[in-house]
Amino acid sequence: MNARLNVTNMTNEPQLLAKLSNSHLDALEEETIFILREVAAAFERPALLFSGGKDSLVMLKCAEKAFGIGRIPFPLLMIDTGHNFPEVTDFRDLRATELGAKLIVRHVEDSMKRGTVRLAHPDEPRNAHQSVTLLEAIDEFRFDALIGGARRDEEKARAKERIFSHRDSFGQWQPKAQRPELWTLFNTRLQPGEHFRVFPISNWTELDVWQYIEREHIALPSLYYAHPRQIVERKGLLVPVTELTPARAGEDVVEKTVRFRTLGDITCTCPVDSLAATAAEIVIETLAADVSERGSTRMDDKTSDASMEKRKKDGYF
Repeated sequence: MNARLNVTNMTNEPQLLAKLSNSHLDALEEETIFILREVAAAFERPALLFSGGKDSLVMLKCAEKAFGIGRIPFPLLMIDTGHNFPEVTDFRDLRATELGAKLIVRHVEDSMKRGTVRLAHPDEPRNAHQSVTLLEAIDEFRFDALIGGARRDEEKARAKERIFSHRDSFGQWQPKAQRPELWTLFNTRLQPGEHFRVFPISNWTELDVWQYIEREHIALPSLYYAHPRQIVERKGLLVPVTELTPARAGEDVVEKTVRFRTLGDITCTCPVDSLAATAAEIVIETLAADVSERGSTRMDDKTSDASMEKRKKDGYF
């Protein structure tokens, strides 16, 4: 399932290349559908974490195939920082309506009003604080499983995690106490107050995601494709110039053609130089990429004092 195609040896065999590529994607899709159905069968109150981003849209496409439009047996849940791109939240609402799925949105700003989230300063990124709001939503709805779109190739802490990842009654992940998953057998036993995070596309890569988007003609927010945008260069990243991320003194604002490899909180998500305007063109770019999508696009990974593993232990996605 994890074998990769040797493209250079097959350039004269386009039909064989397409067949093998489809076979690989079919296997990943089949695994994801199997896991989604396992969650529906094993848990009483699951939910699918849905941001409107490419990974959650791929997962939602698999859920559509697993259960059918209007029959997805769990709600969609988004934790909104209040600093999300409006193109993404609008697309999120549209896609949920098209599928006839229940959408639950909980806001970090509400946690701030309750005093459960306190920012060190008004301009502090809210991304890491989503953990608090997420745990509050779990408690509110008594969710026993949350389905997420994380992949093992994104970051080294995610690579450690099981597909069915146990969380204790405090929402914490204990990497040294993970349950084995031999022969695709998942231990779903829970004690009161505990829950699981489940990652059906854990074995996919960024390249797999874009190949699947191209094959299935999955619509995405326009920010994923090349578009002109004003940016500044900061700490090796291209920072979009917005009301939330203005240019600083001494920085030169320039307009570049860019696209976003990943979409999250505006205050910590950066685009990359790109002319790719279609999924097929992004597949070609991804084949040549030598930096992970988080490594090239996430300010919080470069500036946070807490590692991803520490954040996940505290309840992060």
